[in-house]
Amino acid sequence: MIFFRDSRKINCMKAKDFKLLDQDGKSHKLSDYIGQWVVLYFYPKDDTPGCTKEACNFRDSIAEIQKLGAQVLGISKDSVTSHKKFAEKYVLNFPILADESKKTIQNYNAWGKKKFMGKTFEGTLRKTYLIDSKSEVRKVYEDVNPTRHADEVISDLTRLI
Repeated sequence: MIFFRDSRKINCMKAKDFKLLDQDGKSHKLSDYIGQWVVLYFYPKDDTPGCTKEACNFRDSIAEIQKLGAQVLGISKDSVTSHKKFAEKYVLNFPILADESKKTIQNYNAWGKKKFMGKTFEGTLRKTYLIDSKSEVRKVYEDVNPTRHADEVISDLTRLI
């Protein structure tokens, strides 16, 4: 399931629609964003070191991303209440969506085996989908560096739009 490599289009598929609540209890569907690009990123847990770096990285880059015609949406299995605290603590300026059922996380293959301190367990993978204005997946980021990810997304958006 790789969609873009070295500026060549390999394959394209429709992104799966979903309906989830954000940190303010507002409902979001992917289909609401047809006509603009979406940076759909999945992250393991609110207010943890890597997830905080990634969220703040997107927060600090949101103006440039939006200038390119894209919207950032974060998704984790945490609750709306947890998202609200996380968003307020770090002044996040984009929707973070609660997927407590893990249905959307699983639909986007962002649930899988992970290792931490020698133990293997299942959890949310740090994974991002770049979705175009027609709701087609244009790139999948599987090895995300939370501190540089927004810059990578901006570079790809600039090239693809």
